[in-house]
Amino acid sequence: MNIYEKIIKKNSTIAVIGLGYVGLPIALAFAKKVKVIGFDINEKRVKMMQNGVDPSNELSKKDFAGCSISFTHKLEDLKRANFFIIAVPTPIDEHNLPDLKPLLGASTTVGKVLKKGDYVVYESTVYPGCTEEDCIPVLEEHSGLKFIKDFKVGYSPERINPGDKEHTITKILKIVSGCDKESLENISSVYEIIVEPGTHKASSIKVAEAAKIIENTQRDVNIALMNELSIIFSRLGINTYDVLEAAGTKWNFLRFSPGLVGGHCIGVDPYYLTYKAEELGYHARVINSGRYVNDSMGFYVAKTCVKKIIAAHKNISKSKVLVMGATFKEDVSDIRNSKVADIVKELKSFGVKVEIVDPHADSDELKHEYGFGLNKLGKGYDGVIVAVNHKEYKGFDDKYFSGILNKNGIVVDVKGMYKGKIKSFTYWSL
Repeated sequence: MNIYEKIIKKNSTIAVIGLGYVGLPIALAFAKKVKVIGFDINEKRVKMMQNGVDPSNELSKKDFAGCSISFTHKLEDLKRANFFIIAVPTPIDEHNLPDLKPLLGASTTVGKVLKKGDYVVYESTVYPGCTEEDCIPVLEEHSGLKFIKDFKVGYSPERINPGDKEHTITKILKIVSGCDKESLENISSVYEIIVEPGTHKASSIKVAEAAKIIENTQRDVNIALMNELSIIFSRLGINTYDVLEAAGTKWNFLRFSPGLVGGHCIGVDPYYLTYKAEELGYHARVINSGRYVNDSMGFYVAKTCVKKIIAAHKNISKSKVLVMGATFKEDVSDIRNSKVADIVKELKSFGVKVEIVDPHADSDELKHEYGFGLNKLGKGYDGVIVAVNHKEYKGFDDKYFSGILNKNGIVVDVKGMYKGKIKSFTYWSL
């Protein structure tokens, strides 16, 4: 029997390493069909999942029902597995360089329990070549086994979008790749246990790695163009969303919009590609320029708010601004790489008193990550920056802002939710 047949007959077990917003949905989806071990190094998170609680707040208790899964933080428990899926974060450091410590740490963990005939599949976003050049040597070193001869490796990039209840793991086509023809077929078959649309078999591991990283790089560059256009249009005195609405009447116009680009995908992945390009002696001009534009937008939003408060003849050092939303995107609790932190930092550099509210974020997490927590909603603000378009904010109007803003107050609407609705205050959006 091959590895797929053993898994289907429940003679072999799948282990998912890293149970964040990517790993946990994968583990639970497989656990409804086959035997699964969910592994995470964070014991506190493991205990939450043992009680049917998703630490990322993406899944409900019912998603854990009917699952054949055991959650653990103990290395010993992984010895029962034969098919390992590694789905740990791949962040960047303070210099915007790839931080492979979680990935190599997970590879070390799996290497210590790897046996002859086992499979290892990576889902973490990496630069092309990372799986074969960085990860496989670690697996060999800690297992004492030989790649291909003793164990097989593949790469199948995650495509999970936080907060998206439509494009879930079981509903979207899955890219798969393997180190040889046999592994490609087996890996494809294993994922087809849960992925309804099936799989796309990439010609190599490097191709699959590259396909994933350009998905987010393409979005990043296109959003950067919109952000740069919004700066130009602001100086022209025209609304960017009016321009996009008009341009969007052409059948082949690409519908991107300006905004803050944070999080752990679009704001991070392009740096993995530019790092590899530099290593190969090429400076990626377009990608780096897009990153520069997007990374500067939080500061631009804050400075624009400050300028408008000053233009309203107010003392900026005595002004109070409310920032609404602190997560990296709408309707999620995830604060990683949130560009709202840049807005807060820039406002404070002008001496502004800043208060932050968010119905989804955790105040302690924000305090730990960025040095500020959440406040209770107050009154008497000179400016309001609606930085994240949470569903809770979408019904706001003139009457709402009249209750919290001072006379001649400023409404900064990053995503243009209130275009045409704010008449009593100075209104500005990207």
